[in-house]
Amino acid sequence: MTGDPEDAESERHDRRAVVAIGGNALSPAGESARVENQFRHTRQSLSSVVDLIRDGWGVAVVHGNGPQVGDELVRNERARDDVAPFPLGVLVASTAGWIGYMIQQSLENALEREGLDRQVATMVTQTRVERDDPALEEPVKFIGRELADEAAAEEATGPLMEVARDDRGRLRRRVASPDPVEIVESSLVEALVSRGEVVIAAGGGGVPVYRDPGLGLEGLDVVIDKDRAAALLAKEIDARLLLILTDVDGVYENYGTPDATKIDRLELPRAREMLESGGLGEGSMRPKVEAAVNFLRGGGRRAVIAALEDAGPAVDGRAGTEIVLEDG
Repeated sequence: MTGDPEDAESERHDRRAVVAIGGNALSPAGESARVENQFRHTRQSLSSVVDLIRDGWGVAVVHGNGPQVGDELVRNERARDDVAPFPLGVLVASTAGWIGYMIQQSLENALEREGLDRQVATMVTQTRVERDDPALEEPVKFIGRELADEAAAEEATGPLMEVARDDRGRLRRRVASPDPVEIVESSLVEALVSRGEVVIAAGGGGVPVYRDPGLGLEGLDVVIDKDRAAALLAKEIDARLLLILTDVDGVYENYGTPDATKIDRLELPRAREMLESGGLGEGSMRPKVEAAVNFLRGGGRRAVIAALEDAGPAVDGRAGTEIVLEDG
């Protein structure tokens, strides 16, 4: 059999994946956020991505930034008497840059050790939302770490931001999080992935922007859920697989109760029923399942939610929860 370039291109296209990694994986709660620690966790979290690349997948990596952007807001507040603070949207761009740098360098080193000749690029991408999205008026997404006390909470509010207690009773910032409608630079991401390069994009969900009729793209001080952004990016680059890696080994029925049961295969009708009934709660699993559902409804082939360390087995169908269009 001769190496037909069209066949090779088709195989690369069929093995195109978007991998979403949470910001908490790089900066776990209860541990110092020193950059040395974050680099260590970044290196540890990427072995599964290296496995995918070794197996011939074209990969775009999307990462979260909840703990990191919260820390940036703290730095803003403590330095505001000396330097002008940055708005939240700019801080999202900042974290996308330096977290992307950590992932990029760690991946480059790991790929070199494995003898894999793939380049890695970090792209600070913009995620467009609709300016009239009602979600802009309702802060719902918690970011950052616990605030020390009520006095700290009073200083932490701002436009499109409030302080509230999360489901663990911790005082934390909560910001608006509208639905993403476009990854502005997705065509560039697709071009690089189709060439076999690894792209880190839509970091922290991407820098939130809207399109002004006169000015063009303008920033917003909100955050985009990184799983929803990953699903949208996967759709826009025509990825075949959306792999959402988290700190639990899949989706559970009755999660957090003695009757909790892991779901290996979640059909789309059942997933939608769980979303509508509140069966997933309002925690971090809900947006992950929503992202998987949106990806499949938009034409995606496979969506898998799995633990970070189980990426390889999850791709092979041996771990995690696979969301599917129908039973069969």
